[in-house]
Amino acid sequence: MIGGKALKLYLDCIPCFQRQALEAARMATDDEEKQEEILRRVIKELLDLNWDKRPTEIAHKIHGMVKEMSGDEDPYREVKKKYNDLALALYPALKEQIKRSNTPLLTAVRLSIAGNVIDFGASSNFDIHRTIDEVLVKEFAISDYKKFVERLERASKIIYLADNTGEIVFDKLLLETILSRYEIGKIIFVVKATPIINDAMYEDATYVGIDKIPNIEFMEIEVESDSGITRESKAFLDMLEERYMVISKGQGNYEALSDVDGIFFLLMAKCPVIARDLGVEMGDIILKGS
Repeated sequence: MIGGKALKLYLDCIPCFQRQALEAARMATDDEEKQEEILRRVIKELLDLNWDKRPTEIAHKIHGMVKEMSGDEDPYREVKKKYNDLALALYPALKEQIKRSNTPLLTAVRLSIAGNVIDFGASSNFDIHRTIDEVLVKEFAISDYKKFVERLERASKIIYLADNTGEIVFDKLLLETILSRYEIGKIIFVVKATPIINDAMYEDATYVGIDKIPNIEFMEIEVESDSGITRESKAFLDMLEERYMVISKGQGNYEALSDVDGIFFLLMAKCPVIARDLGVEMGDIILKGS
């Protein structure tokens, strides 16, 4: 199932990791001396690390250092709740918008991609309301929508790799729309097992009501682990081959699985590395079937 070339680390990733580390440190502690200590340690670690690794591997290492040094296992805790609540407040109006649409599935896909802007790994400077308005009318830079629909028509089981908190409310809308149109007997909703940036975990998924979706099951994965299941582990990749339709949300999942065939990637290109790899511009929206 491994087909293409894995996304590699670019030099652009290094200052981004430093930005993420400082942002996470500031969320974890108000002590500026501790923030400086964390940032200096991260910079040294980046100098010493092998840069042949995937970006996701280094991100896991950096955020693990921030958590260890600050004593806060989940620096983005408050941010995650804030954007879950914000998205839940938007949910009724967005649900109605899908209902009124002449192309409800396409509208739900667009909204799901709009929700991908809630990504503190890429930037904390975004406007979800403006993004929704833009994405609903924007042309896709890459669109395998026809292939996506054809696969849904044959699918009986879906693996859905979630990305961020807040965004998962938009994913809920997409899954509900899919279930209203297609006979899907099982959906495995994949979330993170441990906190990293504002990625969605099981408690976030249940908080926004993903567990109320019919035929839903949950799977928790690690970003990197010596023992648990990760996105790149043989156990998980073998599972992707078991006649599931696989829908992957966001940049992090694309970084980890871009070399795996048979996946539909739904995302917004929010950093130059992802945009370059996909051959698109920053801010472009993508539905890519691999």
